[in-house]
Amino acid sequence: MKRENLKIGDLSDLTGTKVVTIRYYEKIGLLPSPSRSANNYRSYDAAALDRLRFIRRCRDLGFSLDQIRELLGMASDVARPCREVDAITATHLAQVERKIADLQALAAELRHISAKCRGGGTIKNCRILDAMSSD
Repeated sequence: MKRENLKIGDLSDLTGTKVVTIRYYEKIGLLPSPSRSANNYRSYDAAALDRLRFIRRCRDLGFSLDQIRELLGMASDVARPCREVDAITATHLAQVERKIADLQALAAELRHISAKCRGGGTIKNCRILDAMSSD
């Protein structure tokens, strides 16, 4: 498939992004509004495809839409030092690592609670529900 004059469905298929999400990205300015064909269909070019692939990869890495907006702005200034990109990435990584630590603590607590269950009892004597009711 050529990378010019792509319809929104083509862009969706090539990037694995839902059509409604592409429209949303246009609405909030992450993707520029595309040109329109003679029959008023959206018509995307290779630059839009590349930009959407970039956005999609950033989302897959867990970056927020605001962070992606910043990264896109920086990416368009090729002579700019990359320390700001490094800072955004480091901040995001620290947030991810905090979430991982929180999830590991949560998993440990759930294992602890689950270990109290002997199974086969009734709800009245459920140790898991008791553990969730106490501090």
